[in-house]
Amino acid sequence: MIGEAGLDGRHFPSPVQPPGTPIVELVDVSRLYPNGETVVWALDRVSLSIMPGEFVAIMGQSGSGKSTLMNIVGCLDRPSSGQYRVAGVDVAGLDPDALAHLRCASFGFVFQRYNLLPSLTAAENVEIPAIYAGLPRERRVSRSHALLARLGLAERAEHRPSQLSGGQQQRVSIARALMNAAPVILADEPTGALDSRSGEEVLALLTELNAEGHTVILITHDAEVAAHARRIVRFQDGHIVSDEPTPRAALPPPSAPPKPAGHLQGRGGLARFVPDLAEAVRMAFASMYANLFRTVLTLLGIVIGVASVITMLAVGDGGKQQVMERIAQIGTNLLIVRPGAAGIRTSGDNATLLPEDADALRAIPGLGAVAPERTGRYTMRFGSEDYFTQITGTTADYLAARDWPMERGVMFSADDVKAYAPVLVLGQTVARNLFGEDDPIGRYVLVKNVPYQVIGILGARGANAFGQDQDDVALVPLSTGFVRVFGRRFVNSVTLKVDDAANIPAVEREITRILTERHQTEDFQVRNTAQFLETAVATQETLTLVLGCVAAISLIVAGIGVMNIMLVSVTERTREIGIRMATGARMSNIMLQFNTEALVVCGVGGAVGVVLGLGAAVALGALGVNIVLSLLPPLLAFGCAFLTGLIFGYLPARKAAGMDPVVALAYE
Repeated sequence: MIGEAGLDGRHFPSPVQPPGTPIVELVDVSRLYPNGETVVWALDRVSLSIMPGEFVAIMGQSGSGKSTLMNIVGCLDRPSSGQYRVAGVDVAGLDPDALAHLRCASFGFVFQRYNLLPSLTAAENVEIPAIYAGLPRERRVSRSHALLARLGLAERAEHRPSQLSGGQQQRVSIARALMNAAPVILADEPTGALDSRSGEEVLALLTELNAEGHTVILITHDAEVAAHARRIVRFQDGHIVSDEPTPRAALPPPSAPPKPAGHLQGRGGLARFVPDLAEAVRMAFASMYANLFRTVLTLLGIVIGVASVITMLAVGDGGKQQVMERIAQIGTNLLIVRPGAAGIRTSGDNATLLPEDADALRAIPGLGAVAPERTGRYTMRFGSEDYFTQITGTTADYLAARDWPMERGVMFSADDVKAYAPVLVLGQTVARNLFGEDDPIGRYVLVKNVPYQVIGILGARGANAFGQDQDDVALVPLSTGFVRVFGRRFVNSVTLKVDDAANIPAVEREITRILTERHQTEDFQVRNTAQFLETAVATQETLTLVLGCVAAISLIVAGIGVMNIMLVSVTERTREIGIRMATGARMSNIMLQFNTEALVVCGVGGAVGVVLGLGAAVALGALGVNIVLSLLPPLLAFGCAFLTGLIFGYLPARKAAGMDPVVALAYE
């Protein structure tokens, strides 16, 4: 047996055979079809040999078994029993891919109903067998146009089947059968749907092809059509009733068999996969264009899913960034000591934390700043303007502890704290409400009828993580606050800034030790702002994940829609699948085609969704919503869309690839 290596290295049968070997040989072949509790014998122990270069007519009435014979001869169907050999190769042991290779290399089909794909041009229909044979695009385009020109259709090459007459469509079908230079042409009632003139032209073409060396097997019920053959085999009830030569058998013998068209059968790996994939993508776009409205509806689900993922993640990341910025304003390396035991709620003032405690804590190594604080809300007056705000008594370390810059003026010093100086540093909100556009530096304001000089203005901070205006504050020296504002000498909190975040646990333990020794009880609590930051970030990430999951659900729903549409497409295109299989498409080719169509739909939808999602995020940003755009969400969303096409396109593709060629071709 002479053969060629297939895509996976297996040995596939070739149309070339040793001299004297029949090109087609059936030995006691039977084909049974279950029919309820009985069986129908479409073929009953049929034996037939056809030599290379013969022109054989298989003749019989409807139901005689001739079409079943053609399906078995063309490797579209398998016999129930007996042996069938092509060029000496027994097809019984061949798997579907090997049979597809055999059809591609050995047989050209001419169908009664032409079986042209309506979405392709005449030239593209002719190219189909060469696509599955691996012929490069440039060569198959050139060959398809040459064949159409030979058959008188050069001017109609770019017309679709609906723009061709019946005779022209059948000539396109013949050109397709010749595309791979297959040695055997199977013509099933090729004149059945044609007028007498077109029928004569088709029969003349078959006769000419036989004279050039092609083996022609003609299936017909018409004696006049069968008379064009050199040999007539008559069928009745699944049996051969006669096998006789015709007067044309005396004509000169045909030429040598045609030479192969120079295909790439035997190339594997990327050398074959890349062009196959390129063709699948091209066919996918053609299919999408042919069903444009349905494609748009399918794309809509993917577009909405991808766009919502990108938009929601941009909003979620924006919210996360905003929270992070506000928390960062508090400080991330801070430990805050508050009075009262942990877990015990207190009301009113708690006087357990004293300024001396803050002084004792300054001895802990690794601290950058220690700022005791006492706060309260009081009315400030400038001229006729009154403003109720928060007054905080603290020390000169307050700004360092809070990483809070001055806008202008100065912060009071340690000497001011010691001297009980009546000075104020105002937040932006207080300064604006009391002084408007005037410069408050050097002016005096009244607190409890005591004048304080404004010596500085704090930089703007905005709202904190809880939405409170941080600029609505006035700072006074802690000592001054005790004497002239608050009345009692204790603090509400002590803020400690740790130089290195890695030392926070050790510093926290030392704080607990010192204060426990001083108070003889643990009547305080230490809060770690780093832990607060971690909690806030974790919460925000959870919210972002929830938003992303909600958006991802829409992608899943869209994927189910894609799968549904693809399943409908497989059903609608069942006959197309049969045609492709008859012209040499393997299961992998069909799988690749339909999977690629799903991937193209999802890929195009994903790209459009990325653009719309980014546009929606930018629009929200223009409306004042805090957003963050980064590369990861679009890549993630597009990747999910692509993966959706791969996953949800698999089942329809598998269904298409698993079809029986005979059943698919007979589908209406």
